[in-house]
Amino acid sequence: MTLKIAVNYSPNFSTKRRIRKNIKFLLIHYTGMYNEKRAIDKLTSIKSKVSCHYFVKKNGQVILMVPDFYIAWHAGISNWKNLKSLNRFSIGIEIQNKGHEHGYHKFSKEQIKSTILLCRKILKKYKIKNNNVLAHSDVSYNRKIDPGEKFPWKILAKNKIGNWHNLDQKLLKKLRKVKISTIEKKEMIKYLKKIGYFVEKRNLKFLKLIKNFQRRYRPELIDGKIDKESLIIAKKISQL
Repeated sequence: MTLKIAVNYSPNFSTKRRIRKNIKFLLIHYTGMYNEKRAIDKLTSIKSKVSCHYFVKKNGQVILMVPDFYIAWHAGISNWKNLKSLNRFSIGIEIQNKGHEHGYHKFSKEQIKSTILLCRKILKKYKIKNNNVLAHSDVSYNRKIDPGEKFPWKILAKNKIGNWHNLDQKLLKKLRKVKISTIEKKEMIKYLKKIGYFVEKRNLKFLKLIKNFQRRYRPELIDGKIDKESLIIAKKISQL
């Protein structure tokens, strides 16, 4: 499959050109809009003040909206490790999906094929590390949940895009819902910080953080509770 990229430029970007070495992250989003045309219209409307670098349609067609060397407005308030405002350091891919509010559904095979080809191209061009391929929900976990639990991170990782664990599934299932100690909860926080999450101690936001960690790495159960399974997965990912 050859990746063909159409052009539909958005006016929503910072005009100062950035240097290649500052492109360190690849952020993946879903549009969260019921209608694909409306999503494209919003991302290309000067009134919306939002955009992305690339848009992946339901049929797999890719649209370039903001050239790579300009800052698109896709991440908003965001944190990862010691960095804030990830727009400055990232390329953003928006994938059409109705989202959780409008009937969240699986991404099409065509979308995933195109996303894999596009990600490979971007990672190679800018030498982006696999642990810097992130979800919007990773960097803005207190307010975003996209691209959500139906995005196939495991398939992308098999194609050398982003991180995934190779832990035994039968073992993990046995550890699901198994309670952990206070000491192990502290270990979980340590692992999350090492992975890159900006950890806040407020209970509500911490619940959102755990839920979004689970959306990314344990989509079978998203309850916001730190069980033994979540702990083991976090430890493994922190070592990658």
